[in-house]
This record gives sequence, C-alpha cells and structure tokens, in this order.
Amino acid sequence: MSDFMNNMGQVLSDLGARAFDITKYAYQWVTENPTTVAGWYGGIVRWIFPVLALGILLSVLHDMLRVKNPKETWGYLISPELGKFPIHHWECTVGRARHCDVMINFPTVSRTQCSLIRDDDGNWKVYSLSEKNPTLCNGLPVTDSAPVKPGQTIMFGGVILTLETISEAEHEEQQENRLAQSRPAPPWSSFGMLTVFQLLTVFQLITTRPEYANIIVLCYGALLGIMWGYVMLSKIARRTGFEPEILAFFACTLNLAVTASSAPGSLIKQTLAILLGIAVFLFLGWYLRDLKRVIKARHYMAMATVGLLLINLIFGSVIQGAQNWISIGGVSLQPSEFAKVCFIFAGSATLDRLFVKRNLWGFMLLSGFCLCALGIMSDFGTASIFFIVFLVIAFLRSGDFATLSLICGGAVAGGGLILRFKPYIASRFSVWGHAWQNAIGSGYQQVRTMSAAASGGLIGVGAGNGWLHNVAAANTDLVFGMLCEEWGLVIALLAVASIVTLSIFAYRVTKTGRSAFYTTAACAATSLLVFQTILNVFGSVDLLPLTGVTFPFISCGGSSMISAWGLLAFLKAADTRQNASFAVRSLPNLGEEAEAAHKDIDSFLQQFDEIQAAPNDEEMKQKQINDFLNQFDQLHDDEEEVNK
Repeated sequence: MSDFMNNMGQVLSDLGARAFDITKYAYQWVTENPTTVAGWYGGIVRWIFPVLALGILLSVLHDMLRVKNPKETWGYLISPELGKFPIHHWECTVGRARHCDVMINFPTVSRTQCSLIRDDDGNWKVYSLSEKNPTLCNGLPVTDSAPVKPGQTIMFGGVILTLETISEAEHEEQQENRLAQSRPAPPWSSFGMLTVFQLLTVFQLITTRPEYANIIVLCYGALLGIMWGYVMLSKIARRTGFEPEILAFFACTLNLAVTASSAPGSLIKQTLAILLGIAVFLFLGWYLRDLKRVIKARHYMAMATVGLLLINLIFGSVIQGAQNWISIGGVSLQPSEFAKVCFIFAGSATLDRLFVKRNLWGFMLLSGFCLCALGIMSDFGTASIFFIVFLVIAFLRSGDFATLSLICGGAVAGGGLILRFKPYIASRFSVWGHAWQNAIGSGYQQVRTMSAAASGGLIGVGAGNGWLHNVAAANTDLVFGMLCEEWGLVIALLAVASIVTLSIFAYRVTKTGRSAFYTTAACAATSLLVFQTILNVFGSVDLLPLTGVTFPFISCGGSSMISAWGLLAFLKAADTRQNASFAVRSLPNLGEEAEAAHKDIDSFLQQFDEIQAAPNDEEMKQKQINDFLNQFDQLHDDEEEVNK
C-alpha cells in the first residue's frame, strides 16, 4: 500500500512539474506572439458575443412578459339605473366616448364630460370638461373644479353618480394580487450574462488597444462596480425589477467599446458621463415619487427648456453646420440634449387640467419656441424629435385628431421654409437616396458607413479592428456602422432591439399606470428614444436623411448619455409592479419576515427552557418568566400580523 501511495505521489509530482513547464512555456509563447493570440481570441470570442447578447435580451424579455401588471381599482361611480363603473386610475376622464377611462354609454352625456383626479392623500376632485353640458357636484355647478368625497354625487346629462371607495376586502385582495402577480423575477441570470459579456469585451479591447489597457480596465471596472453596487443596494432596499436598467447597462457596455475603438483618450470622460447619467436617473426617479412636487416644478422645467435653448442660441458654436454646442471650461456640451428631459417633464405634468384643451396652449407655445430655436440653430434632427414628442403628448392629453392634423400641416410648411433658407439642411436632404452618386462629396459618410457595415458580416471583425472610426462622426452619427463593422450585424440589430424592448416595457406598464403624468411621460420618453434611434440608424445607411442625431446610450458624447439616462427615469417611474418602481413605495418581503418571526419564536422557546432549568430562587424565576411571557405574546402578535 505504501509503495502504491509513493508511486501515486511521484506521478502527481511529475504531472505538476509538467503542468508548470507547459504553463511557463505557454506564457512565454503568448508574450512573444501577442498578435497570434489576439487573432485566436478574437476569432473565438466573436462567436460568443452574439450568443451572450441574445441571451441578455431574451432574458429581459422573458422576465418582462412573465410578470403581470394587475389592474387596480381606486373607487366606483354608482348609478341606480346604469350600474357600477370602476375607477382604475388616479386621473380618469368620464364621458360617452370610447377613449374615456370611465365610459357612460348614455345619449345625453357628452363625449368627454368631466375628469376625476385623486391626490396622494386619497382626496378626489371633479373637473368639468364640457362647455355645453354642465357638470354638477352635490347639486352645485362645477365651474372649474370641486372636491368630491365618498357618498357624494356627481350629475350630468340627467345621470346621477355616487362616488364610493373600495371595501377593505377588495383592498386586501388587490394587495395580494400585486404581491403574487407583479413580483419581478430575480435579475441574476441577466446580470451574470452581462458581466461575462463585459469581461470578454475588456480582454478583446486589451488585445487590440494594449497601450490603453490600464484605462480600459479602470473604466470597465467602474461600470461593473456601479452596476453591481446599484443592484445590491436595491436588493437591500427590497427593490427588484431591473429590466430597463439591464438594457441601459448593456448599451453602455457597447458605448465604452465604441469609445475605446475610436477615441480611447476619451474613455475616462465617457465613463464619468455614464456615472453622471446614472446619478441623474436616480435623482429624477426620487423626485418623481411625489406628484405634488412634480406639479409645482412644471413651470420651472418649462423655463429651463427655454433657458437651455437660449443658451445655445446666444453662446452656441457651429459644429458640422449646426449651432448646438457650447464650451465650458474646455468641456463641450449640448444643452438641447438636457432640454429634451425638461420638455417632457413640463409637457406631461398637467394633472390639474387633464384633457382641458385650453391648457394645451401653453404647451403649444413652448413647443413652437423650441422648434423655432432649433430651426435657427440648423439642428433639424433635434427639431423633428421635439415635434414627434409634442405630437405624442398633445394626442395623449387631447385625443383631438383634427387639431393635430392642422398642426402637422403647419409643421410641414415650416419645414419647407427651413429647407428654403437653410442650405446646410437642404444639402443633407439632397443627398438622401443618392449617396453612391456622391461618394466623394456629400454622400461620403453614408457610403463609407455602408461599406464598413457590409465588411463586418454577421459577427464583425472584432472590437478595435475596424477602420470606419477614421471617418468623421463615426462614433456618434454613424455609430450603427461601427457596430456592424466591429461587432457584426447581429449585435448591431440587438442594440436596436434593446431600444425597441424599452417601448414594449413602456406599453405594458402604462396600461396600468396610476397617473396621467407617469403614463404620458413614459410614452413621450419612449417615443423620443425610438424615433431618435430610427433617425440615427436609417440616416447612417441612407434610408433617411442624415440628421446628425445620436444613437441613445450607444453613441459617444456626455450630453447624449446623461439625457438618455434621464429619459429612462420616466419609464421606471411608470412601472406599478410592487417594489419595482420609483413611484410605488416598497413593501417588505412578507415571506422573509414571517420566516424570521417564526425563528424568533423558536429562539424564545429555547430561552424559556433555559429559564426553567436555571438554579435561581422562585421569586426571581417567576419574574423572568412573566417578562418572557409578555415578550412572547408581543412576538406572537407580530407573527400573526405578518401572516395576515
């Protein structure tokens, strides 16, 4: 037996020595042949990246679609003749039209009769919206608004409705449904795949940009740290549901890769922009929790929108034909990017005048100023984005197709005037669809982008191995071409799909949104992100005019990154899933608390046995037992409360 053990020890020793020699030889060979190693690694990992990216997207979609957003009921309007009408939102329109939240199908009722609005404290107000058909509250005409309490009546068109709250049993049932149906899935699989994707990206970039290895590791380390720090702190705070953030972190990973390929010297600045964008995302999410605070700030946000664009007009520098840049302390900024967030905030915060057309005039004037200012700056791409956002918000607030059609007609006429008096913009339109006929002139960028995209194939040539970054604006306006060339068509399309997935998320959460502000802002922000992505992608491949807008989260640029994270806060705030939203306060994990209470009871029972076995005198022992029983009764009551 001892001989066998000695032989096995010798064999293992020989194997260890040989393994050490092989490792030493492999390390020496790798250091002497870095180009060959980089080629082998790049050839393998280029097939892994699309699989991981697809896995991340499918995981997010699965988590998003498997969770239901149960509809909430906040009260009822009860008519003895027409029945009971549930109130499912904090701001509801009441009328005969199909678009009304509470549809009263009675011929004498106006199409949009009135609106009911609830505040954070549960108080309701009724607003009259019909000029021909008056609304009465408790028998008194509602000239503007009037408070209405449970048990009181609202009358219009000969219909009398009584406001009633939901019962305690209904409230408990809704709470149980929320905990059972709307609990998001754990994010570990998505974050795990994303982490592997990021680590492989770091190794890929180090092999192609070895002189910037330290900066690449530092920047991706910061991204990994803030990503995992965010999710861990959120889990400690009993928060869950990270679908929008996962998509944003995935896009930021590609953003740093594009920066490392095209402008590695700007990696630290771009990383700081990502961190600042996340800070804006968290601050804005916290601010959106209080609807009263939102309403008070809407006028300041409107003034901020005007102020930011005025700064551009007065102090802006013309770069690539558009006057949309300012320089502060050597740092270039685009105030129009920040104006997007302020514009949506101001346009959506209309809770006290829901669906009142006269309230649209202020927003229309703000929108008109923004479009005129951007037209003067020759920033036609941003102007078209503002116009689309205006249409979305105006339609959600008025539902008036005739008015919007008239506005669209005026916008087309205004666009024609801009093309007439802005030759820079007109030249961009003139090359649209004719890039190959102007390959060395006005179509230079699009032709190079399409050539580079075609050369990348399905899996790309590898991060840092492309040539398109030598073309002007390759990492901003033409970034889709860089993705296709270096990362392949599959990942480029998945990057676009991540923005489209945000629109699916917005569609699902806005159906059960509590407030018109949250739903309107989420729809407007999503429309902006999707439309801007369409302009960037289609413009770079000559399917649309090249308007010079960025790809959200992907294009290089601090202003664009901060703006994209700010817009993401509007989507997050609209989410009504329990413990997943900025706007819905978190509840404790009842399963964990019940288990903890049960363990405490077991511990107390063990202490009781120890007290009885202790050699104390009877008087002291009786006092300890009485104190123990009082604590035990309190703990038992706590456990019953948790179980309820």
